Amino acid sequence: MKHLVRTIRPFAAVAFVFLLVFSACKDDDRDLDFLDQITVPQDLRLGVLLAQDNSGTVTFTPTAQGASTFVIDYGDGGGSSDELTPGQQDSHVYAEGTYTATLTAFNLEGESTTLEQEVVVSFRAPENLVVNVVQTSDAFTIEVSASADFAASFEVFFGEVADEEATPFGIGETVPYTYAEVGFYDVRVVALSGGAATAEETVTIEIRNPIVLPIDFESSTINYAFVDFGGAQSQVIDNPDPSGINTSTKVAEFFKEPGAEIFAGTILQLGDPIDFSEFQSFTVDVWSPLAGAVVKLKLENADDPAIATEIDAVTSVTNEWEQLGFDFSGADLTQEYSKVVIFFDFGNAGAGDTFYYDNIEQANVTTGPIVTLPVDFEDDTLDYGIFGFEGADSAREANPVPGGINTSANVVRTTKEVGAQFFAGTIVQLGEPIDFSESSSIRMKTYSPKAGIPVRMKLENSADPGEFVELDANTTVINTWETLVYDFTGASGTYDRVIVFFEFIVDLPGDGSTYYFDDIELDTPAGVELPVDFEDPDLTYTVFGFEGADSAVEANAVPGGINTSATVVRTTKTVGAQFFAGTIVELDSPVDFSATQMISVNTYSPKAGIPVRLKLENSADPGEFVELDVNTNVIDTWETLTWDFSGSSPTGTYDRVIIFFEFVVDLPGDGSTYYFDDIQLAF
Repeated sequence: MKHLVRTIRPFAAVAFVFLLVFSACKDDDRDLDFLDQITVPQDLRLGVLLAQDNSGTVTFTPTAQGASTFVIDYGDGGGSSDELTPGQQDSHVYAEGTYTATLTAFNLEGESTTLEQEVVVSFRAPENLVVNVVQTSDAFTIEVSASADFAASFEVFFGEVADEEATPFGIGETVPYTYAEVGFYDVRVVALSGGAATAEETVTIEIRNPIVLPIDFESSTINYAFVDFGGAQSQVIDNPDPSGINTSTKVAEFFKEPGAEIFAGTILQLGDPIDFSEFQSFTVDVWSPLAGAVVKLKLENADDPAIATEIDAVTSVTNEWEQLGFDFSGADLTQEYSKVVIFFDFGNAGAGDTFYYDNIEQANVTTGPIVTLPVDFEDDTLDYGIFGFEGADSAREANPVPGGINTSANVVRTTKEVGAQFFAGTIVQLGEPIDFSESSSIRMKTYSPKAGIPVRMKLENSADPGEFVELDANTTVINTWETLVYDFTGASGTYDRVIVFFEFIVDLPGDGSTYYFDDIELDTPAGVELPVDFEDPDLTYTVFGFEGADSAVEANAVPGGINTSATVVRTTKTVGAQFFAGTIVELDSPVDFSATQMISVNTYSPKAGIPVRLKLENSADPGEFVELDVNTNVIDTWETLTWDFSGSSPTGTYDRVIIFFEFVVDLPGDGSTYYFDDIQLAF
């Protein structure tokens, strides 16, 4: 709305009269007719331009005909502009609202005309509002920031309490907030324009206290959401036995209901994948009513159950807390694992037993001696990780049937119970993978009440049970120890678990038979070592004479007396041979003098009373040796000669035996033939 008002300023009229009088007093007459042409300012206009940045800045552009100056009254109580000349602009900052600005235009005579101009200041609503809600390392705290075009500032409502007062924050600022409880909350951010126009955005967030390692079950705000399967029932309870290594308040209970699957277990979902950068092992405190029960710890990918790794440990005590270690250093730790799965008494159906566990944490598991091939079950300090499954009752026990090829003290007994699955078996857990570099075959001693039944041996990767090889070998005798051999040529996996199945016949259930096995070892090619009897056709006996001794392994030409064996060494000290002509027998393993320092040899000589020298030498360093002489006592008869090296302190690495007959200085050979056999340690 525009209003034009014509006014004349009094001071301007006085000045005008004075000017006329003054001019009349001049001697020279000037032409002042142009003053008669000055008119009151007309056609006033006031251009109003509101900045579109919500700053409230208005730019005024005044125009008029016949105006020499302008003054603008802003109309908001904020005063007026300075005097403006035609072409000049003026600006003023308004709050949002509607105002009446007054433009006054003056001519040279001081006459003025006014114009009232409505000024509407309306802020633009903020646009492109972006709300950022970041959860901090503290699971209950968030940080909120926002950005928007045309926003002057922001307000946030965190959605936790009713009738909440807004929390203001500025552009570029971040405001934190800590919730008291877990749950879902609507975080509402309002972008302010500086006026009435606003924009807002609501973000729904979940405040949750995720499960993170270590897990101690003590938090009242963490939802320990057990995912049970196979007949397992889990919950957090008060520690029923706060004693020993675990006096904590809360623990996890694991009930394996009667008839539960052998693989009954429970899953805990972690908030983030496990970080293996520092620790590759886990420890868990467990309480079990059973000793010898397998506790399996499995790590699994959140999205792909096929990406998993697992390790077994065995309980050693009953009804008390103990700590079990699980070493995952051999697993593929480049994968992401964020599920922890635990199984109790794995391999056996549920019997209504209750187990407890606590303090699942990463650690450096310090291990003592580990079980590696060969395994003879004789070391009481080792945990052989023996357990039966699917109806096999297995344990390390004293050898009840010593004899034949196995007189050792301890063996593994396995009873295939009546009705047991045909694949009931026994696991032996190794501490490191089998090394097939020396041999691809494994041999094992077995004792069976049945002949002709298959005994399956399965080699498995404990961290990836899908990686395995297995072979069958049949028993051949009844109630007698025998050795079965399994040729795993081509096997290339990481096998740290040996599983033995007796009478592995599909769909044939167990009948209560008891079996034994022992001495699981690589079937390495046998080497020549004491005792040496020259009878093994599979061995290569490196025997040769020197300095005129003609020597060879031959059939026993003079069997009888103490030596009726089939094979012996013949040595002929040829005519003219050096007095130190002798015969070398190479060993694959050095002589072990730990139990005795005496060696005996059966000899046959055509002469009595001649010295027979026995020299023990390091083949890699012939300067390292010991030697002794012993005389023959009989003619053309087998006798046993014994050399006692105890006075020589035999501490070298002696892997060469050298025998000299008739070792008499400067006495050349005369063509006599001698024999020797059965080189062995003597006691």
